[in-house]
This record gives sequence, structure tokens and C-alpha cells, in this order.
Amino acid sequence: MRIAIYPGSFDPLTNGHLDVVQRAAKLFDRVIVAVAQNDSKQPLFTLSERQALVKKAVVHLPHVLTDAFDGLLVEYVASKKASVIVRGLRAVSDFEFEFQLALMNRKLDEKIETIFMMPKDTYTFLSSRIVKEIARLGGDVSPFVPAHVQTALRKKLRIP
Repeated sequence: MRIAIYPGSFDPLTNGHLDVVQRAAKLFDRVIVAVAQNDSKQPLFTLSERQALVKKAVVHLPHVLTDAFDGLLVEYVASKKASVIVRGLRAVSDFEFEFQLALMNRKLDEKIETIFMMPKDTYTFLSSRIVKEIARLGGDVSPFVPAHVQTALRKKLRIP
């Protein structure tokens, strides 16, 4: 069974993230969307909230699971008996950082490959950071996130 891990903070999950998940699900027997606990970031949503939002968004995809992890990604990937890390690339500006991560992960465990997937061009500008900023300023984020994520953002930010 070919298992891929799609890691990220998903704070919050966007339609761009979902597009990458759907593309990966066509290529692998199982995709695990792994929500990362990152102590260097100050997420809007807790780890369990982010995981629940992801889970609800992918429930219709039969071979996609959700999980959470902390620590080294390659150790998590190996623990799930996966062989591939899926990373989304929106623009050239993402490439340098993602390339460095992929090379470091390869150095840590050469059995694990990283593949880069691009979302639809309509999502190339989209990021969780931008979505949170639009929501904080009272803007409509419905074109950028699933409906349940929009509801969670409004509740978390106390927007009527």
C-alpha cells in the first residue's frame, strides 16, 4: 500500500489545501492529512480544533485520514509506514523553503520521498494567513474555505 503524508499547520484549512488533498488521493492508496503541533507558531485554532476541521472537510474522501503529530516529520512518516511526503507549492516563492525542507528530510531518512503538488491556479494566491486576515477585518472568506471553516473562523474571531 502506497501511503502519503500531507503535513501542515492547517490554521485554518483552505480550499487550496483541499485541492492538494484531492489530487494526492488520486495518486496514493492512502493519504494522511497530518496536522502539526508547532510550538514556534501561535495558531488561531488549537490542535484538536484544526484536526476536527480537517476531518470534517475530508470525510467524503474514502482513503483520506486525519491525524496530528509533534516532532520530526520523518519520524512520524516512518511510524505510519508511509514513503512519501506531499507538499503544496503555490508560487516560486514557496519553492526555496520547501526545497530546503525536502533536502533535509532526505538527509534524515533517504527512504522517504517528497513530492510537490500545485493547487489549481485559482488557489495560488491563497494562504491560511491571508484567510485569517480577511476574516479578522470582516471580509467574506467563503470563496476560500469550506463553509464549516468559515463558521469556525467567525466564532473564533467573535464576528457576528
